[in-house]
Amino acid sequence: MEIRVLQYFMAVARHENITKAAEELHLTQPTLSRQLSDLEDELGAQLLVRGKRKTQLTEAGLIFKARAQEILSLTEKTKEQFAKMDELVAGDIYIGAGETQAMACVAKVLAPLRRSYPHIQFHLVSGNEDLIYDSLQKGLLDFGLVCRADAPRTYVFRRIPHDDAWGLMMRADNPLAVKEAVQRADLLQEPLIVSEQAMKHHELDHYFGSAAEKIEVAGTYNLLYNTIFFIEAGMGSALCFKGMADAVGSSRGLVFRPLDPVIRSANYVVWRRDQVFSRAGRLVVAALEEVFSHHA
Repeated sequence: MEIRVLQYFMAVARHENITKAAEELHLTQPTLSRQLSDLEDELGAQLLVRGKRKTQLTEAGLIFKARAQEILSLTEKTKEQFAKMDELVAGDIYIGAGETQAMACVAKVLAPLRRSYPHIQFHLVSGNEDLIYDSLQKGLLDFGLVCRADAPRTYVFRRIPHDDAWGLMMRADNPLAVKEAVQRADLLQEPLIVSEQAMKHHELDHYFGSAAEKIEVAGTYNLLYNTIFFIEAGMGSALCFKGMADAVGSSRGLVFRPLDPVIRSANYVVWRRDQVFSRAGRLVVAALEEVFSHHA
């Protein structure tokens, strides 16, 4: 399977038309069709349904498209890194992170590095913990920032000196908004929109104990911003971090109240134990180690 054939396939997927894709690629239509047929034969699966006016992806084609995007992204990243190896210190650093104010701590470490080495470029990818770990393993990310109750010991990790406190983001007319803090019993009466990560790690089970089965989960989220529209529509209130609630909810007239007793989640910057870093990556590791290595 050649990279150029993956590019051919992605062009057809983008245009949904073999003729237009062939024009973009400066190929004849029969040549492009033959390359795609050879690809299907190699995979043993039909990727495309060829119509007179439109070419559509099959279910297998949709799966292959996702894999092709990952391969081409990694290929491009590799080319960028090697193209800049002759420069003194340059390169691209990819950092995946969830929504947390702990990123401010990381940014303070990286900002002086960027001023000293202006040819280093930092690329931020937002996503939940599963996406970050998956992308780290595939080599699509160099570093990840994850928020969790316990240390991610399968990775090299350094704890960030910022813990996120959980609370409830709700409409201002919610009866709970008049309280200074929200108790467990209050949450049992409220439809909740909950982080997928919190559900996966059973954080609500730990917090509520035997009462967890009484929780009404109205929905889940992996990134918080779009959740505010569900809250505004009266679908429920969101369990989330204070800092992010202040950032995305206050401008919409939503309010945040902390939990009592409080739930706190720690933040860790992580990277693979077998990661081979560029010179730019090694500088980032050194900067992170210098600032965060003493935090328990």
